[in-house]
Amino acid sequence: MNKRLAVALTMSGLLAGATACGAPAQTAPASATPSAAATTAAPAGWELDPAAGAQRIKAAGLDILTAEGTAEHYHAHLDVLVDGKAVTVPAEIGFSFGADGQPNGISALHTHDTSGVIHIEAPTPGLKYTLGQVLSEWGVLDGKDATGAPHSGTGGWTAYVNGAKQNAPVSTVVLKAHDEVVLSFGTAPSPVPSSYDFPAGL
Repeated sequence: MNKRLAVALTMSGLLAGATACGAPAQTAPASATPSAAATTAAPAGWELDPAAGAQRIKAAGLDILTAEGTAEHYHAHLDVLVDGKAVTVPAEIGFSFGADGQPNGISALHTHDTSGVIHIEAPTPGLKYTLGQVLSEWGVLDGKDATGAPHSGTGGWTAYVNGAKQNAPVSTVVLKAHDEVVLSFGTAPSPVPSSYDFPAGL
């Protein structure tokens, strides 16, 4: 396996210690969790299915890479809220896995842990990455269930970027460096989170 891919896949247990970005593996700091939100541990329907990782990366219009890209490197943060309660953003969104359950590829858009930090580490500079691509790689809000459910469509969901409500469809929200992105359904917390305390090195 490519050495840099092994570093990129730290969270999968191939290596221990730092993530590929050079910062320690993180869980969400208390300051990153909305004060009105009680964090849930991946309730039914929000879990990540590793077996379909490669299929979901392709569905998001992204390539499966053998190493994290270095031409573009930045991070955003995502909070998902249902009636003000936070849903855990899984680790290893944007990873593909082999038959042995071990990671064998990664996309330019991915997560390493459950902090909600979205990593953009791309081999080509200047491309735009969207919230819709994150949802596709995660495998949620795909229109299969009733409104508000993990596999509903995105209708009825609202996106906020740095505290500002977005009027465009949530799937079109473009991720930018150090954005705090909130995806909310139902009753939103007040105030809506408008920033995130990124760990040193991110």
